[in-house]
Amino acid sequence: MHKRAAESPQRCLPFLQINQRSPKPRKTGVTEIRGPYYTPMGPRYLEDIFDTMAPYIDSLKWAGGSFALMPPDAVRRMIKLCHDNDVTVSTGGFIEYVLTQGPRAVEQYIDECKSLGFDTIELSAGFITIPTGDWLRLVEQVQRVGLRAKPEVGIQFGAGGASSVESLESEGQRDPQWMIQLARTFIDAGAYMIMIESEGITECVKHWRTDVVAKVIESLGLEKVMFEAADPAVFGWYIKNYGPDVNLFVDHSQIVQLECLRSGIWGTTDVWGRVRTYRG
Repeated sequence: MHKRAAESPQRCLPFLQINQRSPKPRKTGVTEIRGPYYTPMGPRYLEDIFDTMAPYIDSLKWAGGSFALMPPDAVRRMIKLCHDNDVTVSTGGFIEYVLTQGPRAVEQYIDECKSLGFDTIELSAGFITIPTGDWLRLVEQVQRVGLRAKPEVGIQFGAGGASSVESLESEGQRDPQWMIQLARTFIDAGAYMIMIESEGITECVKHWRTDVVAKVIESLGLEKVMFEAADPAVFGWYIKNYGPDVNLFVDHSQIVQLECLRSGIWGTTDVWGRVRTYRG
């Protein structure tokens, strides 16, 4: 019998042993799901997801600033629903757009996100160039109001949209060591976690840069980084190579498939029956 059996979520076929998940709040094996963006999502839709998969979801991330288009009451209801299910809520990287409208807009944005009930403000800069010192000031500003700062870093300039492989190749890539050092600077400044942008690594590239992933994990470990992996082949590769405790961001439509891999109960031929944990 597993040591954490009493903490395991209720499920069908409880007599079958599966890889046990640490209870929430988790530090590793964290799963963040994308909220409304490619698919509209409201409170009733989200409630259905939580009714079936809440124990396996750690965070919900709004993408593309979608909450800016929604009624405040609906956003607050969804955030409350997340909190009722021990799920934190992130803004996604919308601050890139807000930054173009000046410091006052940034202050109002951070205050409004706190008022709406967000837990985390993601600080990305895929489309823009921002000095590291300014980025650190944003981290401090977010933390000053009691929210968690989650910088997003990557090696591909122009990341975050739907650009073609060819157009991103023409932009060029940054040195992975630069990205790792930047991430370490943010961690030292108190950032809750670092999001690793997938573009240039496993997305919009002709060949995956698995060497970059290895360098990130070797330098920063698993606990403080989360990898974008909203493609079954990508999150399958992460689970196969780094185990079920790697932190991943996927689309909400992929939560069941991802958790089947983490739990070791299903998967493609290269991982089926091979993903195992030993908790002692």
